[in-house]
Amino acid sequence: MKPIAFASLIASLLLACGGKSKDATPPVSPTPPAEGTPTAAAPPPPPAEPVTPPEPPPPPAPPTPPPPAIAAYTPSADVPAPIRDAVTAADRDDKDRALDAGRKPAEVLAFFKIAPGQRVGELFSGPGYTTEIIARVVGDGGKVYAQNTKEILDRFARGPLTERLAKPAMKNTVMVEQPAETPFPPDAKNLDAVICILNYHDFVWLKVDRAKMNKAVFAALKPGGYYDIVDHSATKGSGINDVQTLHRIDEDAVKKEILAAGFKLDAESDVLRNAEDPRDWNASPTKAAEKRGTSDRFTLRFVKPGKAGKPGKAGKPGKR
Repeated sequence: MKPIAFASLIASLLLACGGKSKDATPPVSPTPPAEGTPTAAAPPPPPAEPVTPPEPPPPPAPPTPPPPAIAAYTPSADVPAPIRDAVTAADRDDKDRALDAGRKPAEVLAFFKIAPGQRVGELFSGPGYTTEIIARVVGDGGKVYAQNTKEILDRFARGPLTERLAKPAMKNTVMVEQPAETPFPPDAKNLDAVICILNYHDFVWLKVDRAKMNKAVFAALKPGGYYDIVDHSATKGSGINDVQTLHRIDEDAVKKEILAAGFKLDAESDVLRNAEDPRDWNASPTKAAEKRGTSDRFTLRFVKPGKAGKPGKAGKPGKR
């Protein structure tokens, strides 16, 4: 056999058995790209998971507002002890005591001759600021009828007055829900006094039949009993023009209406007078702001003519 043919045979056998011949063609390496030829961009990495920042701490709670400022108030020396003790009682609420300096309740109730053992009606008692002081003065031997209409109770007075009536000092007080024209229940007879504090003007713009109301008050009082009025003064001659816009009323208009019901004007007090008040601003407690308690107010004591029965122990009148 020729040597070339033998070598070709051996190479064929090697290839058939998977072997490699030294003459086999080497694998071709990939040709690198020519210089300047752009290459395909690598795929972008997967987006990172968003990192949620930690929740910021909640802001600190606002500071608790301070209690209402309580202006210094000391009842006059001539105020009877039962009234002084009622006004200065340590268990009265701070929000009530904050009003005392502007309302002078001790002097006003002394002028009205409120005393232990009396039976007293209050028209439009509202949440009961004055009601509570009267209840403390008349004590266990007396009784207080705190009248409001259903509308007033539903609008703002029912909750606060109900809460107030839970106090031990108020056990002699009855919440009365009746129209202003028929303000008191049948058992409210021979009252020593009926009081209306800063609300007579409201009866005007609320369209109350005041002639009927004043007659009902007259009927509820005993002979010699008092019908007591405090209200914000309007300019003289203005009549009832300012009852809703400024919450004020001309005192002459009040006198005329109450005298027409059969009462006599017994006395007037200047304890709440303020000659510096121009009487041109709204005296409503929701509008007066820092002026609250500074309005010029008239204080009138009317009497039901006739011989009075045995009265409760009357206090000295306030300044006239």
